[in-house]
Amino acid sequence: MRRNYDQSNIARASLMRRMGAIGYDSLVIIALSFAVTALWMLVMDTHSATGPAFQSILFISIFAFFGFFWTRSGQTIGMMAWRIRIQSKTGSSISWNQALIRFFTAIFSAGIFGLGYLWMLINDEQITLQDKLSNTDVIYLPKPKK
Repeated sequence: MRRNYDQSNIARASLMRRMGAIGYDSLVIIALSFAVTALWMLVMDTHSATGPAFQSILFISIFAFFGFFWTRSGQTIGMMAWRIRIQSKTGSSISWNQALIRFFTAIFSAGIFGLGYLWMLINDEQITLQDKLSNTDVIYLPKPKK
């Protein structure tokens, strides 16, 4: 269930919260990868689990995981646990195009020794490279008032 939050006093998610969510989601991605691999080996030849077709299916399934959650509620399982959410600059859910840009840029950001993430510590907006290029925000969700 998606709650509406007051957009006037939103706070961007800290680097530590983002890293916590990435840690949680990494465990989910490992489980997803095991499941896709098992299904692949059941349907296809077990020796083809290293070829480009298998790697493509694995890559697409990982993007589909993130894209599905980001475009629906703005939160993956790890993001729910750390109470952060991805949204467009207007506060709405992101598009599949934004999700794709964000996904590839996040891989690049991590691949350059995390500099795309660390960039948020030195820029005034406190956004990562993937936030900037996908025109999105990752916000901290305060505990809902009872």
